[in-house]
Amino acid sequence: MVKITFIGAGSVVFTQNLLTDIYQYPEFKDATIALMDIDPVRLRAAGQMARTIQQRTGASGRIEEHLDRRRALENADFVLNMVQVGMHEATLLDFEIPKKYGLRQTIADTLGIGGIFRFLRTAPVVDSLCRDIEAVAADALLLNYTNPMAMLMLLIFRQSRVHAVGLCHSIQNTAEQLESYMQLEKGSLHYHAAGINHMAWFLRLRYHGEDAYPRLRASMEDDTIRARDPVRFEMFRRFGYFVSESSEHMAEYVPYFIQFPDQVQRLRIPLDEYIRRSEDNLKTFEAVRQKLDSGESFEIRPSNEYAADIMHAVVEDEPCVIYGNVENTGLITNLPSGCCVEVPCLADRNGIQPTAVGALPLQLAALNRTNVNVQELAVAAYTERRREHVYHAALLDPNTTAQLSTDAICAMVDDLFEAHRERLPDFFY
Repeated sequence: MVKITFIGAGSVVFTQNLLTDIYQYPEFKDATIALMDIDPVRLRAAGQMARTIQQRTGASGRIEEHLDRRRALENADFVLNMVQVGMHEATLLDFEIPKKYGLRQTIADTLGIGGIFRFLRTAPVVDSLCRDIEAVAADALLLNYTNPMAMLMLLIFRQSRVHAVGLCHSIQNTAEQLESYMQLEKGSLHYHAAGINHMAWFLRLRYHGEDAYPRLRASMEDDTIRARDPVRFEMFRRFGYFVSESSEHMAEYVPYFIQFPDQVQRLRIPLDEYIRRSEDNLKTFEAVRQKLDSGESFEIRPSNEYAADIMHAVVEDEPCVIYGNVENTGLITNLPSGCCVEVPCLADRNGIQPTAVGALPLQLAALNRTNVNVQELAVAAYTERRREHVYHAALLDPNTTAQLSTDAICAMVDDLFEAHRERLPDFFY
């Protein structure tokens, strides 16, 4: 009998989506679902959600609720990680302190000063999670959904023996968006993408066997379509390939946009966007919790996440192709060896098997390397216990350096260290 453990199960809507996907497969109808969260209120809601979905899908397996992580992990076959350390309070600090120095951000969960400090407070949790998996579920496959994806996966590669892959929905979501921009039927676009998380590139687009990029370029000339994704279309126009994450994300991975007020206005860049999303998430959780408590019905439908497909492929040995965040063992030859890359992967009974892509177009690899620099230094700061590498990471971040002086960057890092003191390792102080 399969056991699937959710870490950070209090992300109730995400847990709802993944469980709906899992229960679509007959072999998981009697799976043990172990839900773990440090927040008893959120854990209770996750348990209510799981039992509701189980009943509505005709599943019958055991559902467990755990505040103790190691107990939840015991003998797990699959572990899904979706923790957010510090929640809304920490997110506000990641925005409000940089804003005092004049630094503007949009999402701040992947790169930049927000991404760096999100990693530093999440790293100890993921590090200890891997130790627990090694101790009580050594053969489990860890499916990581927590951001900053590339930094956390790089930490896992360097610190543990856990079988792991990082999962995101940016590539499959973008493929659907591209179909809508080109007015194609859903599922008709074939693609090949590679790069790094949130900055992977659609290297090939095919529609009915033909190159679809000319059609996308023609679509871009429509002002209405271009306005739906302005930053990404601008990057496409300048660099020749479409990128995998949204305009609001992409705006803060490069130095071309946020520092210029006219660009922010022209491209409708939503500054402080993640604060609004975080506030909405809190409201959504309360609304869902009230529905669960009152027994009110709610819609359940499959998502396009990869987790259930991977688990099905492993258990039933029915291969599928997904896009995964894995270690660069020569997969992309012009990105640093050992960094985290996002490439097509085969999933089957043997686990996750990445595909060798070769070299990216030079301009795309160059853009990726500007982000990889920050990722590697942030991870080195934690693994080598060197606070100075946090400054180095911030001093090399494209958006941060475009807006602030070196003195301001270092002072801002000091303020963030102080603000997040209770969530960061003691060796930084």
